[in-house]
Amino acid sequence: MGQSTSAIAEPRQAIEPHTHWRSLCSRWDLIANSGVVALLDDAQIALFHLPHTADGEQLYAVANRDPKSGANVIGRGLIGEMGGELVVASPMFKQHFRLHDGSCVEYPEQPLKVWPVRLNGDSVEIGVVRV
Repeated sequence: MGQSTSAIAEPRQAIEPHTHWRSLCSRWDLIANSGVVALLDDAQIALFHLPHTADGEQLYAVANRDPKSGANVIGRGLIGEMGGELVVASPMFKQHFRLHDGSCVEYPEQPLKVWPVRLNGDSVEIGVVRV
């Protein structure tokens, strides 16, 4: 594969101007239509790779910690669609989180943190805001 940068499935909110891209894992670590978990500093990040959607290849990065149960299980959740939006269902209490912004359908006060994510060649990169 080439070294072109493909900014796919960055959260719909604007990318912060001081975003620094850090390599998190390889494209080959991803599992199509499923979640994998990677560690960035002290944060567990659930990555969801959807190679064949109506909008093309999509990649999402959300916190792995379920805010309702406190368990690190989101990466094991099932991907689905609710109201035309892609969601992941928590394995614990089955609440649904929108992949594009981390908001919870059933408990809006319990969102998941999201990160901008992209493929840069074969590297999966996470956007981290520099302070």
